[in-house]
Amino acid sequence: MARTVADIADFTPIFVRYDVKIAPKKRGAADVSTDPVLQAIARGVVEGDEDAVSEATDKALASKGPEAVIDTLIAGMREVSKLWDDGVYYLPQVILSSDALMVGLTKAEDAMGGKATKKGTVVMHCAHGDIHDIGKNIAAALIRANGFKVIDLGSDVPEDTVVKAVKENKAHLVTGTALMTTTMSAFAKIADMLKKEGIELPFVCGGGAVSEEYVTSFDMGVYADQAKDGPAFAADAASGMSWQDMRAKWNLVV
Repeated sequence: MARTVADIADFTPIFVRYDVKIAPKKRGAADVSTDPVLQAIARGVVEGDEDAVSEATDKALASKGPEAVIDTLIAGMREVSKLWDDGVYYLPQVILSSDALMVGLTKAEDAMGGKATKKGTVVMHCAHGDIHDIGKNIAAALIRANGFKVIDLGSDVPEDTVVKAVKENKAHLVTGTALMTTTMSAFAKIADMLKKEGIELPFVCGGGAVSEEYVTSFDMGVYADQAKDGPAFAADAASGMSWQDMRAKWNLVV
């Protein structure tokens, strides 16, 4: 007689969390601290476990201070970035880890009596008419986890909205993502609008439809090949590097 779903008592062989049960066996994340409480925070970030991060953060804040917690959260997310680079983690795991990090970061900032000092501000968006935001979401999670303030405008963003956000937030860097060739022309328009406002800053553009040749054809444009490089682009811009210098560093076409 054939078995039915009702006959199956143990679903664990069917429903297994890839990121917790399988991925770590392929390439485990390295420990970031010898302190068990701080390591518990990092492990919670790597596993995308908000409850674990929350509990471990409370314990750490009682004796170690918020700065140690923030450093550990970032170190844990750095391990997530390595897992992404190695093809062990994918978008769902990165987003879960980013959410877990934000739980700990919020608690640490509250303990400090205010927001932690950010390294710089990045305005991010998908081109007007384009709703494909996976690459942007990955980059945003990694940039935010590395201590930068991220103004995520979402997808299908009008050009004037991007310009307004750059002005109002005094951004160090603006990024744009496009997966459709019919939408990437918005980037050149934004660059022109910013220039007319007297604003020049690095404008990092990427996505499946975007080529280095196109991005480097207009002022401020710097081509990005991979979302994982987002934190490095943000660090360069926040350090005061001009778009010309960033283009020379990152692109073949200068």
